[in-house]
Amino acid sequence: MKNLSRRRFFEDSVMAAAAAALPAPLMAVERGKAVSPNEKLTVAILGCGIRGKAHARELARLPDCDIAWVCDPDLDRADEVGALLNGELKRPMPKKTQDLRVVLDDASVDAVFIATPNHWHSLAGIWAMQAGKDAYVEKPVSHNVAEGRRLVQAARQLGRICQTGTQNRSRGNLAEAIRYIHEGKLGEVKLARSIIYGGRGSIGGPVETPMPPRCDYHLWAGPAPLTKLTRARFHYDWHWMWDTGNGDIGNSNVHSIDICRWGLGVTGLGRSVVSYGGRLGYTDVGETPNSQIGVFDFGDKTIVSETRGLKTAPFHPKIKAMWFFYGTEGIIAETGLYDPDGNLVKAFDGKSVSHFANFLDAVRSRKQEDLKAEILEGHQSSALCHLANISYRLGEKMPLPEMRKRLADVEVHDDVRETFDRTRHYLVEAGVDLEQTPMTLGRHLRLHPEKEAFLDDAEADGLLARDYRAPFVVPKESEI
Repeated sequence: MKNLSRRRFFEDSVMAAAAAALPAPLMAVERGKAVSPNEKLTVAILGCGIRGKAHARELARLPDCDIAWVCDPDLDRADEVGALLNGELKRPMPKKTQDLRVVLDDASVDAVFIATPNHWHSLAGIWAMQAGKDAYVEKPVSHNVAEGRRLVQAARQLGRICQTGTQNRSRGNLAEAIRYIHEGKLGEVKLARSIIYGGRGSIGGPVETPMPPRCDYHLWAGPAPLTKLTRARFHYDWHWMWDTGNGDIGNSNVHSIDICRWGLGVTGLGRSVVSYGGRLGYTDVGETPNSQIGVFDFGDKTIVSETRGLKTAPFHPKIKAMWFFYGTEGIIAETGLYDPDGNLVKAFDGKSVSHFANFLDAVRSRKQEDLKAEILEGHQSSALCHLANISYRLGEKMPLPEMRKRLADVEVHDDVRETFDRTRHYLVEAGVDLEQTPMTLGRHLRLHPEKEAFLDDAEADGLLARDYRAPFVVPKESEI
């Protein structure tokens, strides 16, 4: 904060959330009004890759904030975002640094927007809140379950505002569709599906990874080990390595899993999880599966996540959507109501807001309830992705008949065998020989109903957290 009176202004303000206009980009109409310099928030962007550039574009549309810093261990990337802001987006040139701790030491910075690789998300958010700043944290908000819980604890104990980057929660038409479900108009809804179909392709390797010339690998790795890298592309392909990424379930499915949780009204991590699939169709240095099913049991409700990374037919012949809710009175997919045959009955409408503006409004109001995607929601949705990955990593490759037999014992609100058969058919159609390269069936893991831990499985519990590389250590609850 620039001074104490400014802090008091932020904490005492009860500014209402901005009205909305366009769903893409999600622009708040009231943001066009002139704002005095003393009312502006000073913000920083941490991470200058694809999402960092998107953050720059969104924030540049909001006249009530100054973008003071951009930060990336690769200074070429920081320069790119600085040039974008100062050129096309007509904003002043921000200061640049490789080390986010420099930004956090700047008392004038009110809030940070975290668009780093996944393994930095939670620690950057916690450090920011410990430094007296509010934090917008990209999805998944954590690299593992335990640090996600620490992120929530930091927000609670320090009284900070922390938003999750699941922007769909700020879509007015989607909120109306969810309200339709919650009001019981879709009938009894026990099953939701998260669908991410899209080819990724091989990342190649093993090769000697070319380090970007102005990148500090020590700072980039941060909490992760300084392993020798063998991928052809340094940036982005960290998504497919367990030390730094969470696969496509954590990269893309987390958005639609979050919507499934929202629509079903489920909280916590559920009763059990099982996942299966594999990195199939090619051989490369990637570690995470490119084809993966996750089945999340919440007792009376079930979420099924489907990821397909090879060429595939659409999930539904008529409906193109990333999430489906199945009710006794029809289907809701994306923001439409459909009959059982897939014919559109109704398109939902509603006023959207800028997810970024919503965060800044909550920074002023100091009310966590003003956030469209408060950090607890982000933690629980991210954690489901981590649980599926834990199941998969503890699994074993096995013949198809044995997999099908074992999956038949999983009792949830889904025809598990039908989902398995569709997955098998997709892989065969994509040219995968499942006898030569069989799928992996993950361990069926049961969860403690009140703790974010597994029942009687110490090996699985060991994957809920990670070992950190000093000094980039996520603090214990008592240290927050």
